This record gives sequence, structure tokens and C-alpha cells, in this order.
Amino acid sequence: MTPSSVDELLALLRLERLEDNLFRGQSRDIGTRYVFGGQVLGQALSAAQQTVAEDRAAHSLHAYFLRAGDVDKPIIYNVERTRDGGSFSMRRVTAIQHGQAIFNFSASFQKDEPGVEHQLPMPSVPGPEDLEPPAPLPAEKLAALSPKLQRWFGRAGPFEFRHVYPRDELDPPKRPPFQQVWFRLMQPVPDEPALHRALLAYASDFHLIGTTMFPHGISFLQQHVQVASLDHAMWFHRPFRVDEWLLYSCDSPSAQGARGLARGMIYSEDGRLVASTAQEGLVRLVDAD
Repeated sequence: MTPSSVDELLALLRLERLEDNLFRGQSRDIGTRYVFGGQVLGQALSAAQQTVAEDRAAHSLHAYFLRAGDVDKPIIYNVERTRDGGSFSMRRVTAIQHGQAIFNFSASFQKDEPGVEHQLPMPSVPGPEDLEPPAPLPAEKLAALSPKLQRWFGRAGPFEFRHVYPRDELDPPKRPPFQQVWFRLMQPVPDEPALHRALLAYASDFHLIGTTMFPHGISFLQQHVQVASLDHAMWFHRPFRVDEWLLYSCDSPSAQGARGLARGMIYSEDGRLVASTAQEGLVRLVDAD
């Protein structure tokens, strides 16, 4: 039986352990020019989690994308056990391809403990069941794209997305820098919190930088627009499942110097704030010729 896109993603996140602190992850061509940033983010978190005691969960991560990843080659993840304290552990991870670091990553882990609690409310938006799934691109539009982009739009990915306010990425209008997107994994997965965190890290790389382009009527599909993730930060607040609907509420407070900043808050369907993100990306206008 042909494995589903979810099965392929789970295989990507189940790294091969080469040594106590050394792991190897495979890469997958999903139609992007280089390795998808969310893949490296999810794999790095998976590697770090395997070196931490089971009673400590990741609560924050910070990463820098240093070089473009090669989709045809595996990635080596070297984990540094920076600290194991009474309540917190810290790990640093370097992702390596062709003998060079392509990605640096730090994550902090904490034992579960009680404390004060509050959160911002979830935006008032239609629920996922009230929204239509995205329509496939018409054949004539798909044929006009590059082979890689045809794979991007023609494949059934591991996540389902439903945009509260859909936008035509091939002919994008100018809009304020805000968007809300419901998403979930396409099939159920085991009840393993560490796995769900790695999967959410993977999914969190979608939509953030795209939000920075809304006010300018441009998108990553246009030949004169060069886009790349520069860094990524994420905080895990409350338990969640990625195979249940989550709302990604994104905004972009600033774009300047060929860089755009985006922030995101991720809510469960019942309104709990489960994670927050922030990312700066390269948004460069180039000569289309």
C-alpha cells in the first residue's frame, strides 16, 4: 500500500540515531526549491526531545536558517546537552549538510508545574466546518507553473488548511497584514505529546512570511519575489493535538530592509491558546528576467 503524506511526514520526524547525540534525518521534496524550513524545525526538535528526560516538555525554541537545504540529501543533527537543571533543560542543535551548518536551534524544556495563568481570547471567526476546503487550481493555471510548483499544488499534503479569508496567490490583492487559517493533520496519529509538538513545529512554518506580503499585493509564487525564512521562534503553552482543528492567527507588524516580521497565535477549536510563533523572513523584490 502506498504510504500517505502523513505517514511520510511521520517517517521524516522519526530520526535515525547514529550516536548518543547524533541523528540523521531524510529530506523530502514537497515542491519547494529547497528543503522546507518546517521540516528542519520539526526534525531538530525531534532530535533534541530524544535527549531529554520524558518528564520535561519543550516550552520554547529559537532557530536561525543559515543556508538553503538540499532536498536530495539527508541532514545530520548534532545535539549539545547544554544544561540539565532541577526544573529546566536546554539543548542546542546544529543541522549539517555537505559539511556545513545549515541551521542552528536552541530549545528549552521544563517539568510540568502549576502557576498563574491567563491568555488572549481567540479571534471571533467562522469555525472550520463553516468554511469550504480550498479548490484545486484549474488545469490551465497549474500547467503555467514550474514543475516544482506543480508538485506543490498537485500533491495531497499531510495538513488540511481552510482559510478564513482566502487569497489568490497567483493574482494577490493588497490586504492588511492579517490572516486566520484553520489547519489539522489529515489522519489521526498516536497520543505522544512530543510527536505532536514536532508536527506543530513543522506546520508553524506555513503562512507566517506570507502574511508580510499582504499589504504589497505580492506572493512567493511570483518570479520577481524572493522569499526565505531567516529565523523562527515558538512557544508551547498548553496541551494540544495536531490531528484536531487548530486556528493559526497571524499578523505582520513591520516590513523593511527586504525583511518582513510575522507573528502567530495558535488556538484549539475550544479557544485555548496552545502556542505562539514569530518569524522574520527575507522578502526581496528582484528582476524577473
